[in-house]
Amino acid sequence: MEWGNYSMYADFVLLGLFSNMRFPWLLFALILLVFVISIASNTVMILLIHTDARLHTPMYFLLSQLSVMDILYISTIVPKMLVDQVTSQRAISFVGCTAQHFLYLTLAGAEFFLLGLMSYDRYVAICNPLRYPVLMSRRVCLLIVAAAWLGGSVDGFLLTPVTMQFPFCGSREIDHFFCEVPALLKLSCSDTSAYETAMYVCCILMLLIPFSVISASYTRILLTVYRMSEAEGRRKAVATCSSHMVVVSLFYGAAMYTYVLPHSYHTPEKDKAVSAFYTILTPLLNPLIYSLRNKDVTTALQKALGRGLCSGRVTVF
Repeated sequence: MEWGNYSMYADFVLLGLFSNMRFPWLLFALILLVFVISIASNTVMILLIHTDARLHTPMYFLLSQLSVMDILYISTIVPKMLVDQVTSQRAISFVGCTAQHFLYLTLAGAEFFLLGLMSYDRYVAICNPLRYPVLMSRRVCLLIVAAAWLGGSVDGFLLTPVTMQFPFCGSREIDHFFCEVPALLKLSCSDTSAYETAMYVCCILMLLIPFSVISASYTRILLTVYRMSEAEGRRKAVATCSSHMVVVSLFYGAAMYTYVLPHSYHTPEKDKAVSAFYTILTPLLNPLIYSLRNKDVTTALQKALGRGLCSGRVTVF
């Protein structure tokens, strides 16, 4: 389908994260290292949760789902970026861009909803511990995960067709390292203001709904912790929730910058830096935050490493 000097289905060119870097290969090596560690740490988290009986609880089941999302999330963006740097081929087909756009929105949306619903788990564990097995049964856990994936999928199915149906004229160069909505809309030769307003409202709702659940849950948690008479109980409750709050702050904060702040606050360099933070660094930080601040996970990891060392010694002898 042709309109004058542009083709709707022509390839795009991703200018990438390395285009204006003085030492691009240094950044390439750093991102490759982050990618490998992220995949490895999230995989280890999933294996620990599924193999250690002490981690067979609703909270850790939800954490394993978060790790699955993180693996898929970083794998949607980083491999293409690294391959482009090695081959110097920055082109991405219209279909490839559409697929990347859809997967990114779906996975980011699913993680938004999952992080919000995970606060309900912490609320029940601290405020209603006696009813925890009932209120957080396996069926409820599966419903939470299904709701998160459904919410993310709705986001992807709604926004992707609309974004990709705009006519893109003139330059096909996307000043970004993946097909993100704001960067794509800059290439459109039609008026996108109405869609940007609708997307702004959609993003506000996507942030507001999980944030409301988080705020309500943690308000009740804080009141419950304040009434606790034992210092040990308070410490354990705070430690249990702090990891979740750190992850929520990192992920939601970056998303609010990208999709909520007015255009006057944005520059291509800032946008790429913030996007790199929540697409590359967040999947690495999530398992590290939960493992380093969680005795159950560190104990399970030490146990697994101990078994590995013992089996290695038996094999040698």
